[in-house]
Amino acid sequence: MRFSMQAEAREFLKLAVPLAGAQTAQAATGFVDTVMMGWLGQDVLAAGGLATMIFMAFMMTGVGLISGVSPLVAEAYGAGQTRRIGQLTRQGLWIVLLLSIPGMLFITHLNGVMHWSGQADTTIVLSDAYLNVMAWGLFPAIAFATLRGCIIALSQARPIMLIVVAATLFNILGDYGLGFGKWGFPALGITGLAIASISAHWIMFLSLLVYMLWHKPLHQYSLFDSLHHLKPRILRQLLWVGGPIGIAAVLEYGLYLTASFFMGALGTPILAAHQVVSQTVLVLFMVPLAMSYAATVRVGQWFGQRHWPQVRQAALVSIGLAVLFMLTAGIALLAYPQQIIGLYLDLNDPANGEALNVGISIMKIAAFGLVLDGLQRTANGVLQGLQDTRIPMVLGTIAYWGIGLTASYLLGFYTPLSGAGVWIGTYIGLAAASIAYLWRFQKVMVRKKSLPVARS
Repeated sequence: MRFSMQAEAREFLKLAVPLAGAQTAQAATGFVDTVMMGWLGQDVLAAGGLATMIFMAFMMTGVGLISGVSPLVAEAYGAGQTRRIGQLTRQGLWIVLLLSIPGMLFITHLNGVMHWSGQADTTIVLSDAYLNVMAWGLFPAIAFATLRGCIIALSQARPIMLIVVAATLFNILGDYGLGFGKWGFPALGITGLAIASISAHWIMFLSLLVYMLWHKPLHQYSLFDSLHHLKPRILRQLLWVGGPIGIAAVLEYGLYLTASFFMGALGTPILAAHQVVSQTVLVLFMVPLAMSYAATVRVGQWFGQRHWPQVRQAALVSIGLAVLFMLTAGIALLAYPQQIIGLYLDLNDPANGEALNVGISIMKIAAFGLVLDGLQRTANGVLQGLQDTRIPMVLGTIAYWGIGLTASYLLGFYTPLSGAGVWIGTYIGLAAASIAYLWRFQKVMVRKKSLPVARS
């Protein structure tokens, strides 16, 4: 059946809206953490924000490596291959376990890297305290993403939003109680914020697991039968698709993390300002990130049926809506930079003066760069739906690190732009990635059309 553009948009939004709600609520966990870090002081904000970026980099790398679950399940769903859906999900959970153990060990041993990159001693001590706790949230965070990838590929995204919103509310209350010593709890400061956050990750994972075990329409896929059996062939297929996505995630989030280290080397107030803007942008970025997941599913389902006009239409709808949202969000950042920064820092405190001024300047840069961020992320999701991941990984390497990181370093340390230059360089890299991914989509569509139509 040929879908109209309006029909495709409706189907896309059925997935994207609840996913965007879930992703935004999940990002609100980091947002609330960052706000409360700011209430604990500029030093805690700088250190905690850096530690959050480190954890996010590891988490999103793991999420990338298991991202093969979503497009492969979507293709199997489109092709009517019921048994394969359960096999893909189970082997995805095995990959999560194998990734989480070394990841936890690495997260808790980053002191040397922080010293080498020129971070302040206070920043290192506070970041280490946060990461030692947050490491225990790595497994449930990636496992939740695996189950989420399966369920959205089956076009059942609504429960995710409810689960994430409930866990976020728990995290907010936990942050306040454990961070500041309310309701009879001890005041644990930044460690208390980390405990609340990992608890929220475990709640999300276990709640979604229980839902998938309980929901009868999902029983036909036998998602968790023979969970203890390793299937090397399925593992290889998942990693063949997801491995390049994981490497691309390392490159993309590594760019942001390296930019954070650059900002820390430029001074604690600059790092604090960077964390304020980064966290704000991260919350907004959750919408095109959710749209990229929905794009992977919609494109993957049409790919499973080999309906090429609908594949192109799904790509255009997802990219267009993501750009429209980020354009609107950019206007809001441009109009209210000081008010947004005031959510994190006391604007009347003279000690926050430098952080405020730097924050306003990079907030305005971010307002223009959001469109590029949404475009490259959604275009990448479209390519994942077509199971094209290796060439985009190479393109991302060149764009993020060859162009973006080089520009960030040169503009940040060799021009008067300082912290603003780091952000400008980052967006130059994202612009290069956007162009590269759109070019790649055109090339892939020409090649994929030669494939035969799939049969159920």
